[in-house]
Amino acid sequence: MNNRSTSRFRRAAAIVAGLAAASVALSGCLYAMIPEQAAPRPSTTNAPDTEGVAEDLLPFYSQTLTWTTCGTGFDCTDVTAPLDWENPSAGEITLSVVRHQAEGTAIGSLLTNPGGPGASGVELIQGSLDFAVGADLIENYDVIGFDPRGVGASTAVKCFDAAQMDDYLYGIPDAPRGTPEWEAELLESHKAFADACDANSAGILPHITTINSARDMDLIRAVLGDKQLNYLGYSYGTFLGATYAKLYPEKAGRLVLDGAIDPAVPGLEVGATQALGFESALRAYMQNCLDSGSCPFNGTVDEAMADLGALLASADRTPLKNGDGRLMGADAMMTAIIAALYSEDSWSYLTQALDEALQGDPTTAFLLADFYNERENGAYLSNSSEAFRAYNCMDYPVEDDPKAEAAITKKIAEGAPTIAPYWNGPDSCSVWPYPPTGTRGEIKAEGAGPIVVVGTTNDPATPYEWSESLADQLEEGVLITRVGEGHTGYNKGNSCVDDAVEAFLLDDVVPEDGLRCE
Repeated sequence: MNNRSTSRFRRAAAIVAGLAAASVALSGCLYAMIPEQAAPRPSTTNAPDTEGVAEDLLPFYSQTLTWTTCGTGFDCTDVTAPLDWENPSAGEITLSVVRHQAEGTAIGSLLTNPGGPGASGVELIQGSLDFAVGADLIENYDVIGFDPRGVGASTAVKCFDAAQMDDYLYGIPDAPRGTPEWEAELLESHKAFADACDANSAGILPHITTINSARDMDLIRAVLGDKQLNYLGYSYGTFLGATYAKLYPEKAGRLVLDGAIDPAVPGLEVGATQALGFESALRAYMQNCLDSGSCPFNGTVDEAMADLGALLASADRTPLKNGDGRLMGADAMMTAIIAALYSEDSWSYLTQALDEALQGDPTTAFLLADFYNERENGAYLSNSSEAFRAYNCMDYPVEDDPKAEAAITKKIAEGAPTIAPYWNGPDSCSVWPYPPTGTRGEIKAEGAGPIVVVGTTNDPATPYEWSESLADQLEEGVLITRVGEGHTGYNKGNSCVDDAVEAFLLDDVVPEDGLRCE
């Protein structure tokens, strides 16, 4: 087994997964509501920054943007980028960009990325501006969201229709878990998915990489008229931001990387560390549940975790039938659990889901799993699952070391016993139609200046140790620690974190390295 892209849960950047409980009740809609905005302002267009641009890239860097209103307080545009940055004449793609202009005097643009890989930056800003950034940043920056190549409204990866995606994401294999027949069945499913992506994505798959996306980000910076990039990246967005600083250190302005991915950790180890992180978050949830007096489990945390394991094993043997006819097996139930662990605000919904599941009803569990997969009323609201797979299969080098794989499997089994049976599987990227081009290694970003890294101590998706490691790797990395639960740290109600991040982005005040926010 190879965890390079095996786990569906390495969507380490699905910061939008934390929007659920924070904004609306499960009895209604799990998706963030569009916040009220100030009256629309006249749209401005700045001259592009073409200083030092190579001649073959000048047609892209010199393009003038045309903005159109796309909702109260927002305007949108498309940016044309080369399909292949190494061969700019080989074709073009389109990048979708949304802007909320500063409500005061703009410092400049603040580009954002919600993670994934595969999450829509346009949707994050247009649908949840005040969740993505605080009020002072909204006042002083043109806040920019964009869909990276392959994602959403940009030139996108396309694979399955909704019915096929249902079968791919929620289907229950016929063969018993862990058998050779089970692995063969899953590989066949991964192969069908990969083939569909190749057939339906108009030749873009080999070019869906983080390096290319970082180059796209520099292009967006330039056509917005900014001399340097100011950036706030969450989860996978930290890897994108660090990659940018490595490629363009002289263009790196004020960069904040929240919920960091360690670029030096191999894919196998990434999967293992995440498994242990989610197990830790699950235990924290379970203690909270038991303390609440309304938990469907009893006893100690260990006893409750064992009972949860029994529930998962039962669903694996006998899936639960939903009101819409779908069956929930253990894998989909684990997706629901993972979705709720991204934010402490979602824990009450997890309790509701598990209470119902113990009674044979998967309704709320399906709502959580559907939210994670961005599925609503039988339709998929985005291509995040497709783009997630495309990026990971190109970014992570192949690891074919049976001894290392066995050691990782043992590590997960020992450190995450509840999650382990449903975490691993055959490597979906082993059947991807193109070989990976990415590498794993430290990013120092020499010459980029101070870069702020925010880490949360019990972040399940991007464990705290990754933030520590990235801050150490960067030539001028500065670490802010948020002590707490959930994914990412800025704009989560901790004024210590928020004040330090905003002082840096607004006034270029570099936080004290090692600042710890209880």
